[in-house]
Amino acid sequence: MKEMLIRLQQEADKDLAACASEDDIFAVKVRYLGRKEGRITMLLRELGKIPQEERPAVGKLANEIKENLEQRVAQAQSTIHEKRKRDYLAQEKTDVTLPGRKARRGGLHPVTLVLDEVIEIFLTMGFEAVEGPEAELDWYNFGSLNFPNEHPARDMHDTFYLGKEMLLRTHTSPVQIRTMEKQAPPVRIVAPGKVYRCDSDISHTPMFHQLEGLMVEEGISFSDLKGVLTHFLHRVFGEETPIRFRPSFFPFTEPSAEVDIRCAVCRGKGCRVCSQSGWLEILGSGMVHPEVLRIVKYDPEQVSGFAFGMGIERIAMLKFGIDDIRLFYENDQRFLEQFQ
Repeated sequence: MKEMLIRLQQEADKDLAACASEDDIFAVKVRYLGRKEGRITMLLRELGKIPQEERPAVGKLANEIKENLEQRVAQAQSTIHEKRKRDYLAQEKTDVTLPGRKARRGGLHPVTLVLDEVIEIFLTMGFEAVEGPEAELDWYNFGSLNFPNEHPARDMHDTFYLGKEMLLRTHTSPVQIRTMEKQAPPVRIVAPGKVYRCDSDISHTPMFHQLEGLMVEEGISFSDLKGVLTHFLHRVFGEETPIRFRPSFFPFTEPSAEVDIRCAVCRGKGCRVCSQSGWLEILGSGMVHPEVLRIVKYDPEQVSGFAFGMGIERIAMLKFGIDDIRLFYENDQRFLEQFQ
């Protein structure tokens, strides 16, 4: 048995010395040390057949040969690996005199740029920015805002429902209700955030960013609403930008108005963004409905207020002259790099 072990060791050494690649080394390892059919492994299984007094010496020799071969296999693999690395480095020399590559600069998304600008304008007018949940209760999204049960905005084709009473908010108006429930007048807030509606075309996406504002205190009138929004729009689009207020209807405001500006894409000449009208709706607004004030336990005889809401993507489209809202979400670097 000892002679067989020594002969196997010599054969293994000879085969290992002839290896020229890692695959050759692996084949030698399997041939001699494999768990099932390795030559040394199979020989060790025969230990039980030799006399008992010879087993300790034979077993010790077998283990020494096995450990020695394992070490030599590992050393041979390391030698091959180092040689391959040296050959690669010799072929791929780095010229340290070449100019370095500058790291590419990132930048804020155009929607983020506009949202930050809009918030900053209202902060300078004394408003406070507040946030609320995007998954909202039906009561805060519709019921508390004076939406009747049969209002079409409640239908599945307009709203993403998560259950019978839970939905993805369709506007950030619920933040206004939550704020008024916790805070007595005066209230001056803007509520920025993501909103969700079942709509998708060149000027609408299923998810978009909205900012809504609310001011409630004694003596607030429609002229205050016009003054705040006119100042805001002139700050964003320039003092020379034409603005118009049109009568409209919203369940939570009375009277209500939509605000248009001259289309910044076509400069009033007519294009597909403004439906050839030369004007583009920029936001909705109105005086807070007395019923909404009663719902949050405000006395409409003592306080009044106005509210407004706008889509940030719509403002960004007008500000940067973009005619397709989907460009904001296609992640085309050629488009996004223009705003760095």
